[in-house]
Formats: sequence, C-alpha cells, structure tokens
Amino acid sequence: MMLSDENRLEGPWRLRIAMLMGAHVVGTINVVSVLAMAPVIQRELDLTATEVGLVMTAYYCGQAVWSLPAGMFVDRIGVGRSLTGAMIGIAFGAIIVATAPNLTFILCGMLLMGSGYSFTNPSTAKGVYDWFPQQRRATVMGAKQTGVPLGGVIAAGFGALVATIDWRVILGGVVILTLIFGIACMTLSEPQKERPEVRTSPFAGLRELFGDMNYGRFALSNLLYNFGQGNFFAFLTLFIRDATMAGQEFASLCLGVAQAASAAARFGWGVVSDMFMGGRRKGLVVGIGIVSALLLAMMPLMSEDWPVFAILLIVSGLGITVASYAGLMQTMSVEAVVPRLTGSAVGYNGICTHLGGIVGPPAFGAIVDATGSYGGGWLLTGVVLAVGVFVVGFGFKTGRKP
Repeated sequence: MMLSDENRLEGPWRLRIAMLMGAHVVGTINVVSVLAMAPVIQRELDLTATEVGLVMTAYYCGQAVWSLPAGMFVDRIGVGRSLTGAMIGIAFGAIIVATAPNLTFILCGMLLMGSGYSFTNPSTAKGVYDWFPQQRRATVMGAKQTGVPLGGVIAAGFGALVATIDWRVILGGVVILTLIFGIACMTLSEPQKERPEVRTSPFAGLRELFGDMNYGRFALSNLLYNFGQGNFFAFLTLFIRDATMAGQEFASLCLGVAQAASAAARFGWGVVSDMFMGGRRKGLVVGIGIVSALLLAMMPLMSEDWPVFAILLIVSGLGITVASYAGLMQTMSVEAVVPRLTGSAVGYNGICTHLGGIVGPPAFGAIVDATGSYGGGWLLTGVVLAVGVFVVGFGFKTGRKP
C-alpha cells in the first residue's frame, strides 16, 4: 500500500493528500479563471497587452511580499489554520476583481489574491514534509502540486463558459467555493511530535538562509524558471487568439490542454524521481528546463496555417515541461534545509520565484505593444529560462546543509 510502510504515516494520510491538493485546486481556480477570461476582460476594460501583463505582476507581487512572513507564520501555527487564512485572503481578492470597474481595482484584487495564495505553498510543502517520509516525498509533493493544473483545467472551462455567462458571475461562484474550502481546512490536525520544538526568532532562521549561497543560487534558478511559466500562462490565451485567429473557445481549450498535461506530468515527475532515480531530482529539473526553452523558442513560428494537432502538441509539451517543474523544485527546496526551516525556506524561495512572475509578464507585454508581435516575448522567455537551467545545473549542489 502506498505510503503505509513508515511509522510517520499515522493518521488520515489520504485525507491530508486530498486537502493539500485541494488547496492548490481552489487557489488556482481563482487566478487562472482571470487568465482564461482575459480576452473578454481585456475587451471590456480596454486593456493593452502591457496592462494584461500587469494583472499577473500584481498577483505575483502579493505572493512575493508575503512569501517570507507566510513561511514563518506556517512554521509557527501549522498547516490547517494557515490554509484557512489563505483561502479567506484569496476569496476577498476575487470579490474585488469580480466587482472591479477598471484596471486599478483589478490590480488591487489580484494583489490580495496573490497575498492569500502566498500562504498555500509553504503550508502544503510543510504538510508534505511533516506527514510523509523522504522516500515518498517527491511523489506526494507532485500529487499535491497536481492540484495547480487541475484547478487550471476547471478554470479553462470557465474561459469557454464566459461566452454565455458574465465573467463577474463566474468569479462570484468561485468565491463561494473558496470560502467553503477554507472552512474545511480547519479540520486538518497537526502531527504529534515526540518532543516540542524550541521556539527561536524567525529572523534567526532567515539569517541562516540568507547566508547560504548555495540555497540562494537555487532560489535564483526558481526565479528564472518562473519567468518562463508566468509568461506562458499570462499570454497563452491571448497569443492563441491573435496568432492563430482562433476564437475564445479554442484559446480556452489550449489552456485546458496545457493544464491537463501539467496535471499528469507533475505527479509523473515525482514518481520518476522517487522510484526510478532514487530521489535524484536535479537532473530532471535540468532536462525539463532544456526542453521548455526549446519549445518556447518554437512559439513564434505558430500561425493560423498550423494544423490544430500541431498547436495542441506544442501547448501540451509546454504543459509537461515549463508548467510542471514546481513539485520537484519544492521538494528540493525543503530537502536542502534543516526541518525547522522548511516553511521559511519555501517562503524565501517563493520570493525569488515570484519575482520572475513580477518581471516577466509586463516585459513580455511591453514587447508585444512595441512590436505588434509575440515573437520577441517568447524568445526572451526561452533565453531567460535557459539561463535558469545553467544556474541550477552548475550552481546548485543538492543535499541538506548540516
């Protein structure tokens, strides 16, 4: 039986996996719903490509600002209560977006949504570390990270549904779902520890992390990888619509295909890492990055003359690669530090990761507005991700620092 061979798996581990995954499903539905409906929102509010990019920048700014405090908060109060707070923050952000009369309100709502979601990654990563053994950790991390693309698949459906239902009404339904799940998170109990942890200043842990140059290089590589992922999802539906002259339904289908491919790959990469590579994860991350950069470099070639299967093949390939590395990266993140620093490490790493999402979309959008083409944006994205491959491949040494 999976995960039953270790004493640390006492308690309702199936429910825990479901709840950790569910946190990502619900949180992702909120933000990807906005991306899936971006063409409609762009027309209604008369937004430029740069302003569409700023929507994602606001979201990632919220995540970046709160990543460190969120990690320290999770270390101190635990997984369940942290996730409840996260869902409340995400829901209120979605309310602001759903009622927004202009771009300013959209940005404020996305900022709050990102702030709430910033508690999700350190909470779920800590849950994986506390509740599951090292031999199965990447598999479970991949399983819970599968919640991100599963939420994206659901949200992509909303992108097609918006043709018949107002996008604000759709977001209102998402808010209700988010609040219900937030209440459910209160049922998550913390694992019993054999001996109480010694409480120290959270800033002492941060000083340790900031002084670890090896971990700093790892965090930098996450920034560069997320530059690629952030741009891919921020502009995929707009790009498909404009480059292939397709409608909203096909653009949403492409987003759904990418998210579905990512759902399978996030779990699959974890299984491969645990069962076939003996926990050696860095090689997989490097390989994923190389293929991602090559596929991103092919995006400018896409046009209305391409057959549907070719478009879906590239999109699904990017779903398997640039959209699916996060579970491996998060596992490497928590395994590179001592247990008492897991939440703070994920938070610190999160700041760097989210900076990629802050810088990438507006840079991409500015290129589109200046040139009238998406080609330069995709090429820049591929080059930046290739640099990330170099940093993690040659600059980061795996293994926990004693």
